[in-house]
Amino acid sequence: MSTFTLEIVTPEHIVFTEEVNSLTIRGTEGELGILPGHIPFVTPLKVAPIEARIGGKKIAIAVHGGFAEVQGDKAIILAESAEMPEDIDLERAIASRERAERRLARGGQDRVDQRRAELALQRAVTRINVANSK
Repeated sequence: MSTFTLEIVTPEHIVFTEEVNSLTIRGTEGELGILPGHIPFVTPLKVAPIEARIGGKKIAIAVHGGFAEVQGDKAIILAESAEMPEDIDLERAIASRERAERRLARGGQDRVDQRRAELALQRAVTRINVANSK
């Protein structure tokens, strides 16, 4: 089965680098499936889990924004932050989701606070989904 290299990089460190059979990401224009030999492209990413397949095994990784670049036999995710399932503190993520939901329910916030609460909620839900995929 064909593979390509997936590398996930944040400003702090390399989170993941391995040969994968396929990759599913959520760009700003929708969900994208990437297989070996995919045409080159660059796209901004949403705060959402990405899914890599290695053999018959599926790996979910929490990615919090950034860009994906595919070229030849390599896909690079340049993420603001990214977390492997085993690195996620599930209790902390659930508490973050609850705080963000309370802030959004209060309303009456300015646009910046509203957007921050929405992003915090997206990050928390992404972490919870990835942590539960283990």
